[in-house]
Amino acid sequence: MRTASNPVLRAVSWAYIFVFRGIPVYTQLVFWGLISVLYPVIGLGIPFGPQFVDFDTSKVFGAFVAAFVGLGLNEGAYLAEIIRSGLESVDSGQSEAAKALGMKPSLILRRIIIPQAMRVIIPPLGNETIGMLKTTSLVLAVPFTLDLQFATNAIANRIYAPIPLLLVAAFWYLVMTSILMVGQHYVERYYGRGFTNSGSKRSKRQAAINAAGTSHIDPSLEVEQ
Repeated sequence: MRTASNPVLRAVSWAYIFVFRGIPVYTQLVFWGLISVLYPVIGLGIPFGPQFVDFDTSKVFGAFVAAFVGLGLNEGAYLAEIIRSGLESVDSGQSEAAKALGMKPSLILRRIIIPQAMRVIIPPLGNETIGMLKTTSLVLAVPFTLDLQFATNAIANRIYAPIPLLLVAAFWYLVMTSILMVGQHYVERYYGRGFTNSGSKRSKRQAAINAAGTSHIDPSLEVEQ
């Protein structure tokens, strides 16, 4: 939407990103946790007219849904900018060449733009995903009682051992983030084929071998070749 030609779409997307990137995630989670207090009943119908269906917000918008929506809307604003920057990093000449060959816009996006943009998108996307995993410790503001941080805090308050339980939570967060880091490494290597340092080292080594192999050849022969 940020790259659309429609000014309404650009304005809506800019407002969404501006609001959710500017407000702290803890404040957003508190708001979504209190949404059932602010709006006890949500109705679907004609504005300022009859309502066809009414929902009890406390039943529909539970703690898990509030945490899910709060984190999702916050992270969506950051990921939107990451993906937009990755798509715009691809040279426009690539699209123009594909159009000249008669490719459709959807095919150009799927076969030309996205494969090249993923090399730029994956590193910050992986870092943001790991950051979101650690941000889940803030959903105790909802409160979501099945969260790791909330559970360890509850146990620590019961047995009066806050430090050991903090170490337990830190250990499990470290395990989960390590798994994501490993996955990010392999995804980056997959989409970075041809651009990695190992590829450049191989090319330099091959160039050195070629230079060593042709160093004894008569320069006149090289000119003739």
